[in-house]
Amino acid sequence: MKKKAISGIKPTGTLHLGNYFGAMKQFVDLQEKFDLSIFVADLHALISIHDAEEIRKNTINIVRAYIAAGIDPEKVTIFKQSDIPEVTELCWIFNCLTTMPQLMLAHAYKDAQTKKKEINVGLFDYPILMAADILIHNAEFVPVGKDQVQHVEIAREIARKFNKEFKNLFTEPQEHIVKAVETVPGLDGQKMSKSYNNIIPLFGSTEEISKAVMRIPTDSAAISEPKDINGTLFAIHTLFITPEEKANLVEKYQYGNIGYKDAKEACIASIEAYIGPMRDKYNSITDKEVVDVLIAGKEKVRKQIEFQMKEVRSATGLTI
Repeated sequence: MKKKAISGIKPTGTLHLGNYFGAMKQFVDLQEKFDLSIFVADLHALISIHDAEEIRKNTINIVRAYIAAGIDPEKVTIFKQSDIPEVTELCWIFNCLTTMPQLMLAHAYKDAQTKKKEINVGLFDYPILMAADILIHNAEFVPVGKDQVQHVEIAREIARKFNKEFKNLFTEPQEHIVKAVETVPGLDGQKMSKSYNNIIPLFGSTEEISKAVMRIPTDSAAISEPKDINGTLFAIHTLFITPEEKANLVEKYQYGNIGYKDAKEACIASIEAYIGPMRDKYNSITDKEVVDVLIAGKEKVRKQIEFQMKEVRSATGLTI
């Protein structure tokens, strides 16, 4: 039997290459290793997005994107967070076990404080809702990046406290560190991010990808001079080629056998060869097909969720 794992994806805006290599590609690999469930964290999205149509559109598109990237709905249970209302009920119960000083140590809260942002209760309570997302499924593993390990630690602490104070009902989850590309550079060399306006869109058209790559700054080295293999252009290009192709590219860069214009065109061709089939699949998936996947996922998890919450309500005295 495969171990049970669960992870959430927030329905945000335009996906880019950093999203793909930082998370999506790894989840495609994990579907073979785990009994994997993925939920669209639309309740979490409400912390920062207050536009109903944007939430709906993003939810559809994020599921479409993961399927296009290789997630198989026959192997992975995909559902919408808000389709499981019990998770917010469990969140309240966990709120009553968690102290404010605990939550004040959460990275997202501390970061918002440092940046002097207005902090809503949803942001403050984010780790508790995430703990409910995880624990309600009794998942053994949570695939996360290094920056999200704290969320799993909080979920584990809450499970331990509930089990001690009420009844032993929750599995203490372990983090499964996703070994993603450490940092996918953006067009300006910083980490690729929408907030830096330096992205290459994951499902962008050939023209959009070309325009983005052509914007990557390069030095003034002549065709016959060595090129920078530590630069942004080289780093992005090597994400899409084999080790043998990378070795050939290194040789061309180091011995002055390629100009930057040709290097950018070669990079565009490599991205297009890799992304093109995914983009075609993405564009072929209808909204109805996505909704059907979400409905099937909801129905699949319902029975286990209802049983778990029945046990929780009994243990906490909420049933008579």
